[in-house]
Amino acid sequence: MFKTILIIVFSVTVFGVLFFLYVKKKLKNQLDHYLSKNNKKKSKN
Repeated sequence: MFKTILIIVFSVTVFGVLFFLYVKKKLKNQLDHYLSKNNKKKSKN
């Protein structure tokens, strides 16, 4: 029983960390895209 609970907790933890890293990477890419787009508009004006 204890072994099963540990496996479930470990699996959820690993999945959570991987999901967090994926979302962080996507948000960073999106933010960089919008910032570079905004900087191009400012340099044209």
